[in-house]
Amino acid sequence: MIEKIYYTSPYTTKWTASILSSFESNNRYYVELNKTAFYPEGGGQPSDIGTIAGHKVLDVTEKDHSVFHEIDKPLEVDIQVECEIDWNRRFDHMQQHTGQHLLSAILSDVFNIHTVSFHLGKDIASIDVNVPSIDDKALIEIEQTVNKAIYANKPLNTYYVSQDQLSTLSLRKMPELEDEQIRIVEIHTLDTSACCGTHVRSTGELGIIKLLKTEKQRGHTRLFFKCGMRALKDYEQTHRILSQVSYHFSTKSELVLERLEKLEADFKVLSKQNDVLKSENAHYLSQSLLDKKQGFVLTHEFEDKTLKDGQAIIKQLLQTENIIGIFSSSLEPKVLLAHNTDKIHSGNLFKEHLSQFNGKGGGGANQAQAQFLKMEDRNHFISYLQEYLDKV
Repeated sequence: MIEKIYYTSPYTTKWTASILSSFESNNRYYVELNKTAFYPEGGGQPSDIGTIAGHKVLDVTEKDHSVFHEIDKPLEVDIQVECEIDWNRRFDHMQQHTGQHLLSAILSDVFNIHTVSFHLGKDIASIDVNVPSIDDKALIEIEQTVNKAIYANKPLNTYYVSQDQLSTLSLRKMPELEDEQIRIVEIHTLDTSACCGTHVRSTGELGIIKLLKTEKQRGHTRLFFKCGMRALKDYEQTHRILSQVSYHFSTKSELVLERLEKLEADFKVLSKQNDVLKSENAHYLSQSLLDKKQGFVLTHEFEDKTLKDGQAIIKQLLQTENIIGIFSSSLEPKVLLAHNTDKIHSGNLFKEHLSQFNGKGGGGANQAQAQFLKMEDRNHFISYLQEYLDKV
């Protein structure tokens, strides 16, 4: 029987073990140990990583009560090896998992909100709860209530019960397990849950829990949170950014939001003014181009802007005059054919002749655009269009 140290002594980080088996599967190397503190993935909690005899432990899984450690190189059987887990990762998982138990218990007992599922990601943890939404006011109240329970420093206890004993416990959720012995994790006076994960000794070791945001999730709400060191790092980053923004605006941190709102309002006013100026400028430039037009066809190359930037001028031209326009830019190997007549179908014209000039593109009846690998090909196509349209 393998000794599962991650249950009996979850704070153990280094130990000596014997290799019971070593094998390769799908070009990956695995070993079984007679005792292990490496937690295998399960119950929403990722596996531990670390080293065995100096070799990296990449993943840990459990099957039929056996624990398999994936390592980066093969090891021999029946040898003693020094093992060490990545404690920072382990303790982080302990904080997030215990935090989830506490959060779910408070949500259920105080707010009548029940947890549906739990996910522990690399950077953020989340639970799905059985309500369509949680407003900001409720989130603040929930967060304050959970943190009060953290500061109460409630002890955690783990033990095993039989299937027959389950009904005697006030479980938050009845487990769907067939094991003869069920592992129970209990937060004193607050929560009793069946769980196979690793946990801290007391709620005080969580430090703090921070509720970050919510998202709608198929009729439920996904609540994102961070506990302990994750929450501290998040605060450090947020504080650093806020301090830099505050320094940049030469204002107090608490006034940054007010300053940003004023900047946003000013920007909207300036954007409207800019749109008016662009429209007036486009009208002026379009009139200037019309004065140079000969016949129905206007050919123009923008020297200081792309075709996209010239759209306002092109739109103005098509509104003020019955013309056919061939537009290009010195900044890109593209051509735009646009008109407001019934003389040609721009898309069909491009489709029929573009391949002769190594171009690709297409469009509809009144507008089509093409792109070329070389400016030389583009220029040849423009010349072809001019000759073709002069005959229309």
